[in-house]
Amino acid sequence: MRSTYIIAEAGVNHNGDLALALRMIEAAAQAGADAVKFQTFDATRLVSRYAPKANYQLATTDVEETQLEMLKKLQLNEAEHQQLVEHCKACGIAFLSSPFDEQSLEYLLGLDMPLIKVPSGEITNRAFLHKIGCSGKPVVLSTGMATLGEVEAALSVLLEAGMSREHVTILHCNTEYPTPVSDVNLRAMNTLATVFDVAVGYSDHTEGIEVSIAAVARGARIIEKHFTLDRTLPGPDHQASLLPDELASMVRAIRNIEFALGSPVKQPSESERKNAPIARKSLVAVAPIAKGEIYTRDNLCAKRPGTGISPMRLEEVLGRPAPRSFAADELIEL
Repeated sequence: MRSTYIIAEAGVNHNGDLALALRMIEAAAQAGADAVKFQTFDATRLVSRYAPKANYQLATTDVEETQLEMLKKLQLNEAEHQQLVEHCKACGIAFLSSPFDEQSLEYLLGLDMPLIKVPSGEITNRAFLHKIGCSGKPVVLSTGMATLGEVEAALSVLLEAGMSREHVTILHCNTEYPTPVSDVNLRAMNTLATVFDVAVGYSDHTEGIEVSIAAVARGARIIEKHFTLDRTLPGPDHQASLLPDELASMVRAIRNIEFALGSPVKQPSESERKNAPIARKSLVAVAPIAKGEIYTRDNLCAKRPGTGISPMRLEEVLGRPAPRSFAADELIEL
């Protein structure tokens, strides 16, 4: 049984508050996630002062501030990152963070993360992708807003830089917060797996946990889901995030789905074998049958239990003489 790698996306839901970020690590670990992921950036390297906010950001933050001003309040410095890493170790959960510029990537590579997560907005950033491809780290590539051709181009940059296909996981994603269920197009995740011959996963921005669970059933190897400690907090992503108890429910559901997926071999399970003799049928006498009487469709029928001759052998039985007499409802013999 394979295990889905579940990433609890803290993102910027710490609101620039280290204490809140540390509590989020604890909540993600308690929920059973494999990793908790943050975002590492220098706002002045990420956006220009002219960059507008997305509609969902305008709806959840101060409309008077620019995107640059908003992001400056949400970034964490290197000393704070070190505390996050140490707290993750203490809580027994992997630390991850998405870089949004080359300097942040360089810094994160020094933190020995298990993988590099490429955010959807960087899928067309060729120089950035090339640097990631040269890193030697497994890569998780998010594909929100991307066409199939753009995914192909990004993957090509990673491979040309020396990344092996086996070390790339592509996440299907929709970059709207929250994502309307009608826009999920979960089958596209399987298209990515087929076209590019790589492992796939799903970065989920829908409300609730159903779509993440469905993605696992369809073969997702990684699930990434935003969470928050309080949906009423100010900030761009809180309202489209799970609460800790919801995150825990999602993790439990995914683990149950993994058990349910089981094996591709169709055979009776150990738990059901004992029920076959009770639920299946055998050939029995419709009415009393005398010794030597010929078995016919008129004096035989199929009834439970399934401990006698299977009804699948009816044609073999018809026309043969009864070896002894049988009472009505008695299992016949040959």
